[in-house]
Amino acid sequence: MSKFIEGQDRSQGTMFPERVDDYVEEDSPVRVIDVFIDDLDISGLGFKAEPAATGRPGYHPKTMLKLYVYGYLNRVQSSRRLEVEAQRNIELMWLTGRLAPDFKTIADFRKDNGEAIRLVCREFVMLCKKLDLLSEKLVAIDGSKFKAVNSRDRNFTRAKMKRCLRDVESAIERYLARLDEADKSEPARDDAKTLQDKVAKLREEMARLKKLEVRMLEAPDQQLSLTDPDARSMNSRGTGVVGYNVQSAVDAQHHLIIAHEVTNVGSDRSQLSRMAREAKAVLDVERLDAVADRGYYNGNEIRACEQDGIAAYLPKPGTSPNKAKGQFDRAVFKYVEPDDEYECPAGERLIYRFTRTEANKEIRRYWTSACPNCAIKAQCTDGDYRRVSRWVHADVVERAQVRLDSRPDLMQRRRSTVEHPFGTIKSWMGSTHFQTKTIPKVSTEMSLQVLAYNMKRAINLLGTQKIIETITA
Repeated sequence: MSKFIEGQDRSQGTMFPERVDDYVEEDSPVRVIDVFIDDLDISGLGFKAEPAATGRPGYHPKTMLKLYVYGYLNRVQSSRRLEVEAQRNIELMWLTGRLAPDFKTIADFRKDNGEAIRLVCREFVMLCKKLDLLSEKLVAIDGSKFKAVNSRDRNFTRAKMKRCLRDVESAIERYLARLDEADKSEPARDDAKTLQDKVAKLREEMARLKKLEVRMLEAPDQQLSLTDPDARSMNSRGTGVVGYNVQSAVDAQHHLIIAHEVTNVGSDRSQLSRMAREAKAVLDVERLDAVADRGYYNGNEIRACEQDGIAAYLPKPGTSPNKAKGQFDRAVFKYVEPDDEYECPAGERLIYRFTRTEANKEIRRYWTSACPNCAIKAQCTDGDYRRVSRWVHADVVERAQVRLDSRPDLMQRRRSTVEHPFGTIKSWMGSTHFQTKTIPKVSTEMSLQVLAYNMKRAINLLGTQKIIETITA
């Protein structure tokens, strides 16, 4: 008698063959995928599902969608790997009815149905709302950089192009100098030939870089990526990454992603109001609180949020050059609203002088004539006068600061809310992140990741049966 657990003999026959359904657990997530997609009305989502007039019929969009959602839920994003899994994975056999499309068919479905797949992601968010998983009170907004299918060597900015041209030019000069020395010393013919070949190759590289520079300068942001034309070089935690800036609005209660967007703009400054409006539209509420980090601080964006019934909570960046020099910070100048004046630390009043436009903002300028004779002028400014600027809608950012001061805990809550989904998704994607190119295809890939994340999160919170019962009710 063996001391170990023994399996069945693989050649053993059975009187009644087992069903495929017997191999799939009742609480398996694959059952949620099956019920959710079967219940979808895809007629208005825009799937390209017109059967060909001749030849073999195509696969139903629901079958292909099930295959992709299962793949992303189980960290299998590659079309070639999905082809293999469909032939050997018992859960996929159950899910697709033992259909096994080839990798080209699988890849073309994702490429041709991007917008429809993004709408399916939104449909699951609406299901989460029906399941009472969304708080409808507070969302956290943040962006994260994801790598594109484009190495740093195949991305060019103005600074990088200038550096490359300088390096090639200096290398050519160095080899030419060695050729001059070789001519004087009469070295072996092979050595001179080698140096000439190197100079010729460097000149070819110089010509190639010059052509790339022309293409780069024609781009609106003066960047050029050779593999993925939409990918851009961005700053990420002090280092550079060639990729995309993915924005998300996350529910503060259960960390579900309510809205997301892929952009190739490295800065978050202009993203706040758009993401907050998308979240508000999904939640369908009159008022919404949105919290973000200081990277989103923009007066116009905060004002746009306020006009749309969204209360924004975000800290103001500390960028005062005077404070760094040991002089009075802008914050110590108190605005006296009834008189439309500022009071300085010396007790003098800075009066309104004129209005000008800076960066599409109307800015009012204030200063006092008492500066030249002030006893503490050295602590205030190095110039003749200390001038204070005030945006005409400064009351908007002042109200935002008052709101944040009344709820200081929100910043810590923001971090624990919105960084959790990004960390999870990046862990699933692996070190390479995106596998497709250009914004439309990358957006589709991100929608599948978000759909898989939200589905897994909902299953962990409620369980498989509760979700299935809600869908079929």
